[in-house]
Amino acid sequence: MNTMPNRSASSMNAAHAPQGVTLNDPFWSRYTDLVRDVVIPYQYEALHDRAPGAEPSGAVQNFRIAAGRAEGEYVGWVFQDSDVAKWLEAVGYSLQIQQDAELERRADELIELIEAAQHPDGYLNTYFTIKEPGRRWTNLTDCHELYCAGHMIEAAVAYYEATGKDRLLNVMKRMIDHIDTIFGCEEGQLRGYDGHQEIELALVKLYKLTGEERYLRLAAFFINERGQQPNFLLEEWERRGRRGHFNPNVQNHLDVAYFQAHQPVREQAEAVGHAVRAVYMYTAMADLARLTGDAELEAACRRLWHNVTRTQMYITGGIGSTHHGEAFTFDFDLPNDTIYAETCASIGLIFFAQRMLLLEPKAEYADVMERALYNNVLGSMAQDGKHYFYVNPLEVWPQACSCNPGKHHIKAERQAWFGCACCPPNVARLLSSLNRYIYTRRGDTLYTNLYIGSELTEEFGGVSMRIKQQAELPWSGRVRFDMESDEKATFSLALRVPGWCPEMTLFINGQPTAYTPEQLQDGYLLLERSWKGGDVIEVQLAMTASLVYADVRVRADNHKAAIQRGPLVYCAESADNGELIAALRLRQQAAFSERPAADLPDGTLVLEVPAYRSITEPSDTLYHTQAPRSEAVQLTAIPYFLWGNRGRGEMAVWLNAPSE
Repeated sequence: MNTMPNRSASSMNAAHAPQGVTLNDPFWSRYTDLVRDVVIPYQYEALHDRAPGAEPSGAVQNFRIAAGRAEGEYVGWVFQDSDVAKWLEAVGYSLQIQQDAELERRADELIELIEAAQHPDGYLNTYFTIKEPGRRWTNLTDCHELYCAGHMIEAAVAYYEATGKDRLLNVMKRMIDHIDTIFGCEEGQLRGYDGHQEIELALVKLYKLTGEERYLRLAAFFINERGQQPNFLLEEWERRGRRGHFNPNVQNHLDVAYFQAHQPVREQAEAVGHAVRAVYMYTAMADLARLTGDAELEAACRRLWHNVTRTQMYITGGIGSTHHGEAFTFDFDLPNDTIYAETCASIGLIFFAQRMLLLEPKAEYADVMERALYNNVLGSMAQDGKHYFYVNPLEVWPQACSCNPGKHHIKAERQAWFGCACCPPNVARLLSSLNRYIYTRRGDTLYTNLYIGSELTEEFGGVSMRIKQQAELPWSGRVRFDMESDEKATFSLALRVPGWCPEMTLFINGQPTAYTPEQLQDGYLLLERSWKGGDVIEVQLAMTASLVYADVRVRADNHKAAIQRGPLVYCAESADNGELIAALRLRQQAAFSERPAADLPDGTLVLEVPAYRSITEPSDTLYHTQAPRSEAVQLTAIPYFLWGNRGRGEMAVWLNAPSE
């Protein structure tokens, strides 16, 4: 088992995600602007308990109490500190896009408050400072101490990169110094790990910023200890008298698989347990595999990726099929109406996909990243930036959400805030850092993972080249790259051929350009040449609406089809199609037509397709021997990410489409 950083392995694999990318995209810039102008200010008010109609957060007030600047009881979940951390991280990324003196002042005030809440020995956690001051590190299974620290580390790194200010960075370095005294293999130390993975990937970020290998070693320690025997979580549970934080009654069983602690990580092959914890852990595993050259860890990452994306992922990029534990269940169990698909889980899947792209340049990773981004993640936030889904269903019947206890977790409308508000600031930090996901560079090859309008300046062989990408996704498949440089630079531009694209047409300097099968490598088209200023690469990605069918082992989707156009999954809402969406039936061979939407954001294309509606004749009996009659109708489908923006109503992604 490789437990130590390997500098030679790290130097061999120089893949990285360029960070000096400026977003300028007709579709995505609207959302990054929305985050900066609306989401971040709104979430600041929510964290201060000043957002109208939102559940009280208590998050900032907890820091005031912990710092001795206010009196009162702890408010919120045991992990409430992490909401503040994710907000600060989003601020850091936003300030890297556009400086804002007032936003920076607010962040500095909050950081000063966080520093004031830190203990002299470096410990930082408001729950254990206020509510259980003598119980530090006694319930790692449930209480998220390292998880909160991880999110605050990520915030510290992002804020330092944006402003050069190291106050929060130094706070977290002191916290890690404290953690280093608690955890380890020496006598008296805990050979343990957090019940909710997060600190592992955060420590890797800190290592990359500082170059201090002790942070990488600590990340490797937490990954390597998970699932070892004797099992730390079981031993800790026994010491607590088999009582948990969330369930104080005596428990006869602790399911360590829920925490991905049932096996050493290198032996795991199936995604199990809490979905967010899992993908956060897989992200750190991929980081460590790349930086340490750990082949066993890399193989485990590949196995787990395949299991998640080929047997346990929804068509929208959602993962986690049950609300019981926000968890994976088993292969091909993907119900649409009791789904969970937490927003944070899709965000974690995007993290994992990006790290796999750094491990090996395969377009399937970018395909999943794009799928989750355009559909599950973007659909979780309302167009006003102030309302959110925690759960992202693929089928909604509002009355069932209200009256069926098994569907109470499904909401027909987005909410202003949550008591457990992990998702909204997670969306903010992802969208604010979207520029980091567009490209991956490996040697002298620049891989285009996402077609998003942007500008990037990179040096190839000592020559600086500015690359401007213009993209019209998701409504059109036109993409253009302009090269700007005073000298020629030799490198490869690798263009992803999306899995949804049946045909890609290429033009270089206005001339149609054929490409050979040899130029297609793992889903990327490699264009290697000496590029000069004025060179133009144009791509046309075929974008046609089509029906998509699930593997027949997905019981919930048998005899059904979903509609997809480009990266977007579509759905049917009662706002367009009337009630009883379940009575609609697609014609398998029907042709789609496209039109601009009248009541959705500008540029939105809706799809129309001939369909049938099943109709039962009026009767006072519930069951009949006569089949319902069919009525020809025109079905209207809208992009899934926009559903729920026109009031309460039914919605379905998977629609009846029996064989003809």
